[in-house]
Amino acid sequence: VLAVIHPDDRLYYDAAAAGLALGEPVAGGPSRQDSVRLGLEALAPLAPRLVLIHDGARPFLDAGLISRVVTALDHHPGAIPALAVHDTLKLGGNGLIERTVPRDGLYRAQTPQGFHFAAILEAHRAAAGRQLTDDAAVAEQAGLAVALVAGAEENRKITTRDDLDRAAARLAGVGEIRVGSGFDVHRFTTGDRVILCNLPIPHDAGLEGHSDADVALHALTDALLGCIAAGDIGRHFPPTDPRWKGCDSAVFLAHATTLVRALGGTIQFCDLTIICERPKIGPHRSAMAARVADILQIDQHRVSIKATTTEGLGFTGRREGIAAQATATVKFQGA
Repeated sequence: VLAVIHPDDRLYYDAAAAGLALGEPVAGGPSRQDSVRLGLEALAPLAPRLVLIHDGARPFLDAGLISRVVTALDHHPGAIPALAVHDTLKLGGNGLIERTVPRDGLYRAQTPQGFHFAAILEAHRAAAGRQLTDDAAVAEQAGLAVALVAGAEENRKITTRDDLDRAAARLAGVGEIRVGSGFDVHRFTTGDRVILCNLPIPHDAGLEGHSDADVALHALTDALLGCIAAGDIGRHFPPTDPRWKGCDSAVFLAHATTLVRALGGTIQFCDLTIICERPKIGPHRSAMAARVADILQIDQHRVSIKATTTEGLGFTGRREGIAAQATATVKFQGA
């Protein structure tokens, strides 16, 4: 493998090529065409039978694509990977369509482009000083037949900021999705309101607990801690610790959120179900979702608040307290 680089990029090349069995790079010229010709001239003493010319801006080629190009060279002096154009093409000017261009027989050229070495070197020497955009065009000018083989959509050329972002996402991998669950219960006690999802809800009783007894946020906090195998809320905020007496449970949920993000997690969705006969949750559902989303620093459409009863059964049916269960979905990129 022979790399052709801009002389100013030597330090970057040395860092990228460290540990690889690569020879001394060749300094490129003022244009791509000049750089390819200089690379071919550097290979001339080795007199290879075939040569593949590849753009470093296409880092996602695969072995199958290379094999297709090389195989085609058994029958043709040149071969390139290409993709048929499927989009409708428009010729435009001054921001307006001038005409539709027929797409039949049109292809998007990719690299590596393969050639019989002696033929493409001679073609490049003859084309020196001309402005041709790829090596197949140089071969065409020399009258060489160039075969088309199947390209690959993944073999995308990195040109724009969006291309770089897509490449970074691909290198990071698909990532890992984790789902955690949480459950909590608090009994009623004397009072005139309950705290649910960090909101005061008027009621004829309060909820008993060491903190503010926000059963909903406690369940959701445990769900997030479960996504990172970090134990439960009691491990982080022991009910025996006086620091947490009467504490706002938003502190607990924010803490779990910070831990998730510190490990590279992104909260994708939270689903919370509040189980009680009273108070009615429906009138407060939207405000609850908004408040939870604010604590988690995510969009409100990523928070679901539901409520149900146990049809008069069990401790919630007897109106002795409130239960809540929560599920959290977290994505870890490249995990």
